[in-house]
Amino acid sequence: MAKKSSVEKNNRRRKMSVQFAAKRQKLKDIANDMKKPAETRFAARLKLAELPRNSSKTRIRNRCELTGRSRGYFRKLKLCRNQLRELASMGLIPGMVKSSW
Repeated sequence: MAKKSSVEKNNRRRKMSVQFAAKRQKLKDIANDMKKPAETRFAARLKLAELPRNSSKTRIRNRCELTGRSRGYFRKLKLCRNQLRELASMGLIPGMVKSSW
């Protein structure tokens, strides 16, 4: 089980990224528009830098829904490898069978 603080920190980042998504996208569009004057683009970049770091989508870490583990994560199932194996062995994941040879 991951530390509860790490899981909560990641949840805060998810909320922040949703909250600031529109503002961040608008500033990025202004900053990357080469038709606008350099001063306007530079001002947009400065405002973008003033936004909280945790409002960026790239700061979000994929974590297992059950344990909060960040490594060995399967995006399709939102589970880490350990939980995936456990649930598959119990037959709780449809279509997945235990393999042995």
